Amino acid sequence: MLRKRLTITVITIIIENSESENRYHERQGDDSMSRLFAESLTIAYGDKIIVNGMDLRIPSGEITALVGANGSGKSTILKTMARIVKPSRGAVFLDGKSIHKMATKEVAKQLAILPQNPVSPEGLTVSELVSYGRFPHQSGLGSLQAQDKEMIAWAIDVTGMTELADRPIEQMSGGQRQRAWIAMALAQGTDILFLDEPTTFLDMAHQLEVLNLLERLHRDEKRTIVMVVHDLNHATQFAHHIVAIKSGNVLYEGSAEEVVTSEMLRDVFAIEADVIPNPRTGKPLCLPHGLTGEAPAPAVVKMEEARPAIKKEQEKVLAETV
Repeated sequence: MLRKRLTITVITIIIENSESENRYHERQGDDSMSRLFAESLTIAYGDKIIVNGMDLRIPSGEITALVGANGSGKSTILKTMARIVKPSRGAVFLDGKSIHKMATKEVAKQLAILPQNPVSPEGLTVSELVSYGRFPHQSGLGSLQAQDKEMIAWAIDVTGMTELADRPIEQMSGGQRQRAWIAMALAQGTDILFLDEPTTFLDMAHQLEVLNLLERLHRDEKRTIVMVVHDLNHATQFAHHIVAIKSGNVLYEGSAEEVVTSEMLRDVFAIEADVIPNPRTGKPLCLPHGLTGEAPAPAVVKMEEARPAIKKEQEKVLAETV
């Protein structure tokens, strides 16, 4: 459900994690409860507070997109939810346990993260890279077991990398390289996957290649996927749940239809835009035309005049898919 949160000054009360965990158990009767959520989360780098007292729930079994302007705190929130960054106050909970109190291997068996612009050693092949995903399941320096090899083969196959399994990573295109890293994350065998700007520096074809893969993983494997996305139109087309962040605060969250409005674009991105239904999917399509405070760009075609044509195209696409 859409929530708009106003930033207010509050007296921060530090609540013991044990009390938060008790509240979690009290809510277990609610079937809509998320496996992964943050309560009263404050994140700081030194004296600079990035996030102050944030609550956030990640819907299980859905694709969630974190959106916002540069420097809004999206990646910091993602890294904290994935246990890479430790919060100053508050906690992140996974299945009722404070994630920052859990052992690293225990967390790695339940969630995987693909950071922004990962780099692999020169000469490393796809198979070798993907095999690193099995590290959380190994004891000491033990060799790969049959189950590990099965998971590696499955991850390579499901990402469409079988024919490239023996090729060095540096010899691949951007889209292929990103798919190889996603395969490594999948080899961990986790239900939750975090991705920090997975389409950055990719051309349009490779962006769609990666996003279509993530959509397929959700559809076929029922994965919970959380990703930071810069392109808002990608978020509306591929995410079930969108969280709009500004200055470390969640201002809006909900479905694409609930969140992506002209008001949100003005509040979060400081832009003026028309929001129309995508003629092929019906999802919101953002068409920016200026910065907030500037004189509006003259419309060549008025939206009222364009809507009948858009609706006609939607009906045509719908008829083709029936």
